[in-house]
Amino acid sequence: MDVQNRRVSATRLHSMIGPLAEEGPAYASLARGIRRLVTNGRMLHGTVLPSERELVTELGLSRTTVSRAYSELRDRGFATARQGSGTVITVPGGPAAGGQEPMPDGGVELEAAGRHAVDLTCAAPSAPVGMVEHYEAAMAQLPAYISGMGYFPLGLPELRNEIAQLYRRRGLETSPEQIVVTNGALAGFAAVIRAVLPPGSRVLAESPSYPNTIASLRHHGARVSAVPIDPEGTDLEAVGQALRRVQPAAMLCLPDFHNPTGTLLDNEGRERWAWQLDAAKTVGIVDETAVDLWWDAEPDVKPMAIYSDRIVSIGSASKSHWGGLRLGWVRCPRSLQGAVTTMRTSLDLGAPVLEQLVLTRMLQTGNGLPGESRTRIRTERDWLHARLSEQLPGWKANVPPGGLSLWWNLPAPRSSALAEAAARHGVLLAPGSVFAVEDHGLEHWIRTPFALAHEELERAVPGIVAAWHEVA
Repeated sequence: MDVQNRRVSATRLHSMIGPLAEEGPAYASLARGIRRLVTNGRMLHGTVLPSERELVTELGLSRTTVSRAYSELRDRGFATARQGSGTVITVPGGPAAGGQEPMPDGGVELEAAGRHAVDLTCAAPSAPVGMVEHYEAAMAQLPAYISGMGYFPLGLPELRNEIAQLYRRRGLETSPEQIVVTNGALAGFAAVIRAVLPPGSRVLAESPSYPNTIASLRHHGARVSAVPIDPEGTDLEAVGQALRRVQPAAMLCLPDFHNPTGTLLDNEGRERWAWQLDAAKTVGIVDETAVDLWWDAEPDVKPMAIYSDRIVSIGSASKSHWGGLRLGWVRCPRSLQGAVTTMRTSLDLGAPVLEQLVLTRMLQTGNGLPGESRTRIRTERDWLHARLSEQLPGWKANVPPGGLSLWWNLPAPRSSALAEAAARHGVLLAPGSVFAVEDHGLEHWIRTPFALAHEELERAVPGIVAAWHEVA
């Protein structure tokens, strides 16, 4: 974990905390504001706070008030006094590496929830209507491939052409040779990090983030540093500061319906982010697995790779078509095309032919989710948000324009306890801590996927409500 020289200025801290509460002592309000930043994941373990003198000038408070606030943070385990550094943020319990997204046999035991538990640890829609027909049509095409060896390490030529057309329709000139088909997005991600990151390289990622990609980076030997993402979206000022401070070889970017926050970055922000990556000579690894998961209106945004030739884009059919296909792809800039294709063939000898024929047909007959699926998922999103907001009025979440889950800000840092209690009530939840990139934080947050069948969501809500009343 890279915490060296991670500092927050007095001006930045003031803007993050906002106005201090008028009721109660000022020192308590200041300390409480900083604690909330830590438990919400916006202030990371190892961050050096401004000196007392700087904060006195910025906030217009007395030296005694600021000193007492810092003393309270230390007493509660949220800060330490470090010789030569000043007051440094600590996460109570200590930092911990972010793990993989929990599965029923993981940290939350399936036995505790029962065999018929509602699983809200995985955010993915079911297969669209007509999937069997797509397989039947692909089976009719399969004999033409039987006589060959069946190895297509970079993907079927017709599928690579269809995926390239997806990018061209979005305004990004792409040839089939720039497309590499993989066994899912994570396999594409593994090929990319092998191609661009020598072991031990520094990598930057927003926190929270998708835990499996962070685990893949660590498994490769990368040193991952975090920059917090606001509930309203990517903090480009903080990203620029982190790029200059960490000087990473690569940065993981999720501009399209970020998992888990659901935020969408506009074109101006994408261009600014790409410019910052270029200035830092950092490769952008853009996760586009949720790009087609819009529910209200199709967004008018461009692929981030339009703005830089240092960006590798990773896509997937798992969310937009069906997870059972297990197909993803990499769109390489020409400068990295050779390196990525070489590393792809070092992982395996290609994805299954039948599934590639299925996806090719699905792309040819209509890209993405059908309208009835979008309507159903939008309805479930709105229903789940309304029902939990009504029954748990202290919970707050933005209604995302896309993505597959709601990211709830809890009134108390009890996310892990909530997940444990929910299992006893027949619901499997992913606590906020598993999405933390560097630290054992985000205890104020919980993710609830909404792309399940309505009957499943109806079963889940009472268990979540009962669990929260139990732990809160």
